[in-house]
Amino acid sequence: MPKAASKRKVKTKNSWALLYALTSFAVVIIVWNLATAYTSFGSIFPTPWAVAKLFLLSLHEPIGQHTIIIHLLFSLYRVIVGFSIGATLGTVTGLLMGTSKTADAIIRPIFDVARPIPAIAWLPLAILWFGIGAASKFFIIGLASFVVCTLNSYAGAKRVDPVLVGAARMLGASDRQIFTKIVLPSSIPQVFAGLQIAITGAWSVVLVAEMVRATEGAGWIIITGMNTGNITRILVGLIAIGITGMLLATLMRLIERRALAWNSR
Repeated sequence: MPKAASKRKVKTKNSWALLYALTSFAVVIIVWNLATAYTSFGSIFPTPWAVAKLFLLSLHEPIGQHTIIIHLLFSLYRVIVGFSIGATLGTVTGLLMGTSKTADAIIRPIFDVARPIPAIAWLPLAILWFGIGAASKFFIIGLASFVVCTLNSYAGAKRVDPVLVGAARMLGASDRQIFTKIVLPSSIPQVFAGLQIAITGAWSVVLVAEMVRATEGAGWIIITGMNTGNITRILVGLIAIGITGMLLATLMRLIERRALAWNSR
């Protein structure tokens, strides 16, 4: 297929995808508005216009001490720090387990026992160890990211074609050369898949952590709305969380597309 025709096909496909997305949002808003206007649902739930009005106001008027943008920045800071630590350690650990039988035998039994424990279940211990400040949240976020990245990096390393490794050894390649030239490039697509899952998981974990103990952040907006019975504020927080999470996932996909331009997944 000619390159120009291929680009037109992709552009058309993206246009239809955007149209479908806008249509689905429009249907949700219409149904929501009708439900609040003509049923008893409106007595316990705000209209979409009330939520939109408060959302726009919160962009420049503070909720608590900060506007909603500042609250989201606090949450993003915690996610970026915790995710960076957990993803780095998890990727290294997974690749080490996948390429070394000794490391696999030592680390995997402990990892398999700890893996089923939800990261948020460690929050009481994190508070005892690190206090109620940012460090405990970094720990929880890092732990959640660590587990996902370890699993995906391990799977990527295990999927390396043994024929390529054997051929490289026959040609005299060292273990370091095999890792950098064969194992790592073959594992990177799976590593990035883990990073995408981990970043959204980290965003979910920080919100729960902020609901437990925080004075700012997206999770704090929701918990204060719950404490005051302000459903509109809760919905504003949820919408802000959803938009930010979508942007994080999109950013990670763009980074993957740029970094793995050579790979057709």
